[in-house]
Amino acid sequence: MSIYIGNLSYQVTEDDLRRAFAEYGTVARVQLPTDRETGKPRGFAFVEMQTDAEEQAAIEALDGAEWMGRDLRVNKAKPREERNNSSRGSWGGGNARRNRNY
Repeated sequence: MSIYIGNLSYQVTEDDLRRAFAEYGTVARVQLPTDRETGKPRGFAFVEMQTDAEEQAAIEALDGAEWMGRDLRVNKAKPREERNNSSRGSWGGGNARRNRNY
């Protein structure tokens, strides 16, 4: 299981997260998603600790804590939902004039 960390500073790095969470145990993995266009962090991250007890200690200590000028939201990450391409809206194909009032 992993931990979700929200409301992060946009200046945070993976090393910053690794150091902060290392106080509560062994950090197995850090994911810091970035914006596809700018390459800058998106304001949230995921951290995996070695044990559930370490994860729980980090969550209890850091949820609501002020860090780098922001109040963190820290909790167990929810499983990623599968995306179904058919549920997305479609903008392509067809006759665009058909829906216009001329």
